[in-house]
Amino acid sequence: MSGEIDLKKLIAAMTPVLAETEYVFGTLETNSYEKLAQLEPIGTFQEKEGLTVIVKKEKAEEFNIIHSGRFKCITLAVHSSLDAVGLTAAVATKLTQANISANVIAAYYHDHIFIASQDAEKALACLNELVLQEQ
Repeated sequence: MSGEIDLKKLIAAMTPVLAETEYVFGTLETNSYEKLAQLEPIGTFQEKEGLTVIVKKEKAEEFNIIHSGRFKCITLAVHSSLDAVGLTAAVATKLTQANISANVIAAYYHDHIFIASQDAEKALACLNELVLQEQ
């Protein structure tokens, strides 16, 4: 099932949804895969320096995972194609104008934007404003 590729349609229908859960980006040694099931990560990425995990803040603290920052996730509920051009740039531009840092992850169905917890509500308002501009 392929997603939407038209940028105007994507923005108009992106329906940003803010999760209440706080997440952290942590790191594990490359050979620490046995911890993954217990950590219940919502995302991982193997890097040269180690395994990056995105986990609930409480899980990171429970397992003494090296991490930094606290983030909330805004999911763009529109099903965007991995071939779509410009959605990440449009979102990043809007958030940059409000001086909000964004860590964007494109998954198969949706884009997920991790925002510092203290900026999450402001970011959600910015993204909803972007939607209204395209409707």
